[in-house]
Amino acid sequence: MRRRRVTLLLFEVTLVVALVSARGPPPPIIRPRDGDPFDSLPKGFWQEFSSPFTDTPDGGDTDDSAESLETTTREPQPFFEEPNTTTNVTTQLGSHVHLHCRVNDLREKTVSWVRRKEDQLQLITFGRHTYSSDSRYQLEYQPPNDWQLLIEFANERDEGHYECQVSSHPPLVFLVYLTVVVPRVEIVDERGGAGADKFYKAGSTIELKCVISKVPQPTTYVTWKHGQRMLNYDTSRGGISVKTDLKPGGAVSRLYIANANRHDSGNYTCSLADVAATTVTVHVLNGENPAAMQHGSSTRWTPLAWTTFLALLPNLVVIIR
Repeated sequence: MRRRRVTLLLFEVTLVVALVSARGPPPPIIRPRDGDPFDSLPKGFWQEFSSPFTDTPDGGDTDDSAESLETTTREPQPFFEEPNTTTNVTTQLGSHVHLHCRVNDLREKTVSWVRRKEDQLQLITFGRHTYSSDSRYQLEYQPPNDWQLLIEFANERDEGHYECQVSSHPPLVFLVYLTVVVPRVEIVDERGGAGADKFYKAGSTIELKCVISKVPQPTTYVTWKHGQRMLNYDTSRGGISVKTDLKPGGAVSRLYIANANRHDSGNYTCSLADVAATTVTVHVLNGENPAAMQHGSSTRWTPLAWTTFLALLPNLVVIIR
C-alpha cells in the first residue's frame, strides 16, 4: 500500500511539473523541506523507479513463494528393505528355494526378475506374471512387500546370478547369487574302507556305514535298500536295524544285518531322498575259511590266491628266461 501511495503521489507531481513546463521555464530546484513525504523514500528508490515497467515482488509475494515450496512434497521413491543390494543363497540339489525381494513404497512401479548369464539377460517374471518357459519358476507375492521367486527342484543349471529389478528412474537392482550344492554319498565298511565290493562270512554281522556330506540343510531322510526292497522299516527278515545321526553339514547312517546268510548277498544302496545315492555289492561267503575276503580298501592274500600264484609261477619263470 505504501508503494502504491508513493507512486500516486509521484504521478501527481509529474502532472504538475508538466503543466508548469507548458506555461513557462521550469522553476528553480528547491530542496525538500524537513518533514517532506519524499524524505522517507529509500536511497535506491529512483534507480528502481527508473524502469516503470519493472515490477519487483514485495515481501508478501516472497513469503507466499516460500510457503508454496514448503507445502510441495516429493513423491516417495521405491527402496529395498534389505540394507545391502547383494545377497547369497545356498540350497540343496532337488529342493525348493525362494529368492526374496522386499520393496517398499513401490506405488505404480513394477518388479521383475531376470536371470543373468554372462552378458545376456533372460526375463523370468514381470509384475505378477511369469514369462519363463521353465515351469519350475514361479512368482509368489507375499504381502506386504515380498516379491518372491520360487525355483522348484533346483538343479546345478539353476546356479548363478539373478536380479530383482524395479522400474523406477533410475532403475533399482537387487542381486542374488544362487549356489546349488550337490550332496556327496559314500558307503564304507566297519573299518572305514570304501569300495564297490564288501565280503562277509556267513553268520557274521553286516555293518555298512553311509556318510553324507555337503548338505546345507541336514535331514534324516536317508534310506537303505537291498535290491528294490526297503530296509529302513523291514520286519520280515528280522535282525535288521538302521540308525541315522545328524552331523554338521550332513549325516551318518548305519545299517546292521545280523546273522548274515547267502540270501543277504547283493546290491545295497544308500540314498538321500531322491537327490543322491550310492551302491555297493555285498558277498556273503559260506564256510569257516572263505575263499576270498576283503575289508575296506585293503587286500589280503587268501589260500586260493596263493595257490593260483604258485600254479602260474613256472610260466612266469619261463617268460622271464
